[in-house]
Amino acid sequence: MSKFKLFKELFTNISTTGAVTFSSKALVDKMLSYADFQSAKVIVELGGGDGSITQGIVDRMNPDATLLVFEISKKFCDNLQTQFTQPNVKIINDSAENIDKYLEGKEADLILSSLPLSLIPKPVRSQIYQKSKASISSHGKLIQICYSYFLKNQFESYFPKVSATFTLKNFPPVFILICQ
Repeated sequence: MSKFKLFKELFTNISTTGAVTFSSKALVDKMLSYADFQSAKVIVELGGGDGSITQGIVDRMNPDATLLVFEISKKFCDNLQTQFTQPNVKIINDSAENIDKYLEGKEADLILSSLPLSLIPKPVRSQIYQKSKASISSHGKLIQICYSYFLKNQFESYFPKVSATFTLKNFPPVFILICQ
């Protein structure tokens, strides 16, 4: 899919994409710097979008790791399927609230998310928090990018340790929450 069509999809469905542009390389690098890819065998990405974070994950993950990419937009999923043909990368056209159905009893070592949580209805958002917490291994991390620092309080209801950092090297600037 062309960059123009990806941007069109981004703006057409802003209520589900929650962004005005795609993640910058600087944001992807900073976000992924908090992840331990050396020991990660099961990695989950929530909100694959245009694949900019997905590409960063694929570049860093071990060849024997598995990546599950959740994306609710069929057009974005089709693009991701074309872009990522590796057998250990699974593109899933479903809501992140169904993460447990695709893990098949396994636990995720990393959950990396760019979901627009502020725009997701509270009952669905609560399911995403609960199922993410239940699906992550005891040594795992959930790393979330967000535009509002107030989301940190919501994550603290589910994760005992939540730290935050900020980057100006994205438009708009974003917070990165690291949850354990």
